[in-house]
Amino acid sequence: MPVVTDLEPSSKDIDDIVRDLEQSWTATITVRRQSKEDVGYREIYVSLDGESLGILRFGDVITRETTPGRHRLQAHNTLFWKTLEFTLAVDEHATFIAINRAGFGTYSVLAFLIRFLGAGPFYLTFERESTGTHGS
Repeated sequence: MPVVTDLEPSSKDIDDIVRDLEQSWTATITVRRQSKEDVGYREIYVSLDGESLGILRFGDVITRETTPGRHRLQAHNTLFWKTLEFTLAVDEHATFIAINRAGFGTYSVLAFLIRFLGAGPFYLTFERESTGTHGS
């Protein structure tokens, strides 16, 4: 038989329950560099909310669990910087793609010399691909 009491939870008890519940909520982001359009040169540096997630070389994927809410995802290839601001819901999984692309001047003589020295002018494409839930 269950125990019946006249005790009601205090506001601190309720706050503790809500805090524990909120801490259990997660969301996930994935950033991939696997496009056939990628030139395959130079790394792409990725950070989430000011903290480094890693360095993407061609073919790499980074997946991280994070908290739901507003976020700022940044990517750069040392020449071009892109920033995406977005909101994640509880249990949402957002996917992003990063691509180093050839563009105007990439294959000129000057660009060849610059690339040889480690600073080729590859243009950065960085965008959100999809969103879903962990269960899907």
